[in-house]
Amino acid sequence: MSAEIGGPLPVLDHLDVKMPPGSFTAFVGPSGCGKSTLTKLVAGLMRPDEGQVWLGGQMVKSPRATVGMAFQNPVLLEWRSILSNVLLPLEIVPNKLSKAERTARARDLLALVGLSDFEDKRPSELSGGMRQRASLCRALVHRPEVLILDEPFGALDAFTREDLWQTMHRLRAEEKFTAVLITHDLRESVFLADEIVVMSARPARVQYRMQSRLPKNRDLEILYTPEAVEMLATLRRQIRIAQGRAAA
Repeated sequence: MSAEIGGPLPVLDHLDVKMPPGSFTAFVGPSGCGKSTLTKLVAGLMRPDEGQVWLGGQMVKSPRATVGMAFQNPVLLEWRSILSNVLLPLEIVPNKLSKAERTARARDLLALVGLSDFEDKRPSELSGGMRQRASLCRALVHRPEVLILDEPFGALDAFTREDLWQTMHRLRAEEKFTAVLITHDLRESVFLADEIVVMSARPARVQYRMQSRLPKNRDLEILYTPEAVEMLATLRRQIRIAQGRAAA
C-alpha cells in the first residue's frame, strides 16, 4: 500500500494478518507506521495497491454495512439528541427493524454503558467520556460483524480511559463482534486484546505477535500481575526495536 504525496510512499508491505471471528486484536507500533491506514483498508474506505482484504468470505472493495467504527473524536451531531445520534446508523444501513425496535435497540445499548438518563441530552452537555460511550453505542447499534476502534480513548484522561476499557469488556460480553483496535497505549492493548500485533516502522510489516495469557474476565488489577507486567515489558522492547532504539 502506498500514498501519492510527492511520489509513492510505501505504507504497508506484505502485511499478512488473520483475525478469527469474535476475536479482539490490537495493533501497536511507531507513530506513522500505517496503523490507521490498516483500519481504512479493513473498513473499505481505501483499496490496496496490491494484496487483498477479506471479511466474512468476501473481498472488501468498498465500505461495508457490516463494519462499525469508533474514532478518537466521537463526532456526534450537536443538533441531535444522544439517542438520535446512536440511532443514525439504523437510518442509513438497510434493516427490517420497526421504529420502536430501533429505539429499543439504541436504549438497550445506552443502558449498557450507563447513559440511560442522558438520551435526551445534546452532545455538548456530556463529558468527553460520556460522548465516547455514546459513540461506541452508535458504532454497535446496527450489530456489525467487525468493530474498528481507531484510538477511541486516546484523547481522554487516564481515569476516564480506564473506565472505558471496562465498558468495552461489558460491551464485548453482551455484543458479538470481531474487534480491531489501533492504540499507542500498551496497557490498553494488554487489558483489552486477545492478541497484540506489533507493526514495524514504515513500510509496516508484522514484527511481532503476542497471544494474551490473561483470563477473559479482567479487571484493572490484572495489569499489576506478573503475567501482565511481563507482556508489557516484551511489548515495550518490541516498540523500541521498531523505533530503531534497540537491537532486534
